[in-house]
Amino acid sequence: MIAGLKPYPEYKESGVPWLGRIPSHWALERAKWLFRKMDRPAGAEDDVVTCFRDGIVTLRKNRRLRGFTESLKEIGYQGIRREDLVIHAMDAFAGAVGVSDSDGKGSPVYSVCQPRSGANPRYYAQVVREMARSEWILALSRGIRERSTDFRFETFGRQILPTPPEDEQRAMAQFFAVVNVQCRRLTRAKKKLIALLNEQKLAVIHNAVTRGLDPTVRLKASGISCLGDIPKHWEVQRFRMLVHRIDQGVSPQAAGFLADDSSWGVLKSGCVNGGVFRQIEHKQLPKTFEIDPSIVVRIGDVLISRACGSPKFVGSVGIVDVLNYRLILSDKTFRPVFRPLVNVQFAVRAMNSPYFRRQVEEAISGAEGLANNLPLSSLRDFRIAVPPPEEAAAIAASLTEQVREFDVGIDVAEREIGLISEYRTRIMADVVTGQLDVRQASRNLPIELEEPEVSVEADGEDESEGLLEAVADHE
Repeated sequence: MIAGLKPYPEYKESGVPWLGRIPSHWALERAKWLFRKMDRPAGAEDDVVTCFRDGIVTLRKNRRLRGFTESLKEIGYQGIRREDLVIHAMDAFAGAVGVSDSDGKGSPVYSVCQPRSGANPRYYAQVVREMARSEWILALSRGIRERSTDFRFETFGRQILPTPPEDEQRAMAQFFAVVNVQCRRLTRAKKKLIALLNEQKLAVIHNAVTRGLDPTVRLKASGISCLGDIPKHWEVQRFRMLVHRIDQGVSPQAAGFLADDSSWGVLKSGCVNGGVFRQIEHKQLPKTFEIDPSIVVRIGDVLISRACGSPKFVGSVGIVDVLNYRLILSDKTFRPVFRPLVNVQFAVRAMNSPYFRRQVEEAISGAEGLANNLPLSSLRDFRIAVPPPEEAAAIAASLTEQVREFDVGIDVAEREIGLISEYRTRIMADVVTGQLDVRQASRNLPIELEEPEVSVEADGEDESEGLLEAVADHE
């Protein structure tokens, strides 16, 4: 699909800092001449439309967000129509810009824009996302409100945007649609593979951390209903007795892109889902963000998910075993520092087992007002079955060998997901700014229909959106 893409024959300087040079036949226009801001009344029975950081604008029920991601009240909601360009004023810096696939109503924090003649909303959605990726939107916001972004229509309207001929806009929009569908299909297939590998791995681990390696060992009651019997010579200890301290990070504003060689990233809550550390689960920090050395992530760190959009991922535990990005902890992640005699590998395996998981579920269901949140006090009181140090080391070593193939498969799939994401970001940026010409390629594109957005549990990636909407509703 992209093998034959080439640059345009001639270019000119745009004079726009984030845009650089553009094809010589492209024009430049201010956004206010390309779009008009709509202010439609919202119907009481309309479903809520939400603008996500991945560029999807769809009915909230399609993503099944729960808990604190829901707006507290629907004050000042406005009508949204299919094919409207929707810009999340407080989250546009992170890529929350897209074209609505449905009629409905949305938060007043959204700029709902209708294209004027000659403006393709799907092309310009990608233009604004490129403004976000280049940190131009973040730079504009610094003088507006301290520690907050506010990319409302007045600011958007003043921006000078590239204006290719209408037929080229359609060609690029078609190209974007095909790339998005193909990348999502590939990513979805990789995630299904990862889930299957994790399920098989968990069964192997559970048996080892609850019974050890000797099938003839004498057992005793553990005193934990979700654990049952354990080897007679094992002990049950509170988690607080195994650690010196438990660190926690911060959650600064960050863009929905991966960090590069010149920037840092902050981990997302899903970075250890399934007990495997995924370094690509992070967001790029502004280059001006001051890094606190005490929360820098290092190889060997143990990470625990404290909060997540889906309760099934809260309490997931993983070890940082590879690190190709410069990353910091978020406030949705705990980092326990274990005592010297504790075998960390065994502890992590046990913390991802069903009996430990049950304690997590009981803790988050009992945390009134803190849905999908693991209280630190509860974590400290969790109980864990601990064998003697030598036996713990032997179990950990045996498990390392037993699950090696699972881990390799998961790591390969995760790296492939990262490559898919990086490819999509780069190709979109080059096409939308005119560095690559897709006019000929668009004529030969396969007919790709976007599959309906499958209802999924939030995985932490878009948790801020509903919260920001709730804040806006109360301003």
